[in-house]
Amino acid sequence: MKFLIVTGMSGGGKSKAVDCLEDMGFYCVDNMPLSLIGQFIELTEMGGVEVEKAAFVVDIRGSKFFDDFLKSIRSLEDEKREFQILFLEASDEVLVRRYQESRRNHPMGTEGNTLDGIHKERDLLQEIRKRADFIIDTTQMKTADLKEALSDLFDQEAVQREKKLSISILSFGFKHGIPLDADNVFDMRFIPNPFYLASMRNLTGNNKKVRDYVMKWEEARMFRDHYIQLVKDLIPYYIRQGKASLVLAFGCTGGRHRSVVMANEFYQILKKEGYRVSLTHRDL
Repeated sequence: MKFLIVTGMSGGGKSKAVDCLEDMGFYCVDNMPLSLIGQFIELTEMGGVEVEKAAFVVDIRGSKFFDDFLKSIRSLEDEKREFQILFLEASDEVLVRRYQESRRNHPMGTEGNTLDGIHKERDLLQEIRKRADFIIDTTQMKTADLKEALSDLFDQEAVQREKKLSISILSFGFKHGIPLDADNVFDMRFIPNPFYLASMRNLTGNNKKVRDYVMKWEEARMFRDHYIQLVKDLIPYYIRQGKASLVLAFGCTGGRHRSVVMANEFYQILKKEGYRVSLTHRDL
């Protein structure tokens, strides 16, 4: 089992970090005494429980265990346990504000003196901070920023998760109205219209002749190449905001020629690259 020890300043963001790690598939245990981590791992192994990666939160609430922190770390190393230490911190001003907003007392504050408790804790954790593999300062971070930072460090399945985003590709005609559920609307009316050629007027964008006509124009190919890359670049940010699906809508005047061709182009490219993608021609 690979495991992560999450520690750091009280109010530094450990609870938020645990929520993010759970979303990444970590089995998380809060306020775990270090001396029990080895026993926990042995129990899971003996019981046949499949836990590939775990995160243990160790903080000042278990202050009596901090005296043995380095000793426990050395013991885990002697047992050839594979682990890393994540240390979360923030500026004194931000920590004081967070405690004021939560209306809670700092665990090391005397007579409600939050700043005094922060200084004591920071001194106590100096050696632990030096041993940390990763240090994240959450002073300027929102939850989404912290999630992104943790994902960059620990989420090896991020790329695969991108492929699991459901992408719906839709063609439509502007004269019939813009789709209400579209996340992105692309206007294909800058491309010469096959409708005005008698040989293609009664065909659709699914026809090879129409497809070849639309894609022979440099502007059509430029749009396809540039915007397909933009969509792929933006997918991680949609996922970070919690979106499970993305609707891309391509429109032309009637929804029969140019929009159909471009929707087909995007569908074929994304499907070939392994994305979960569906295709609908609304006004065909």
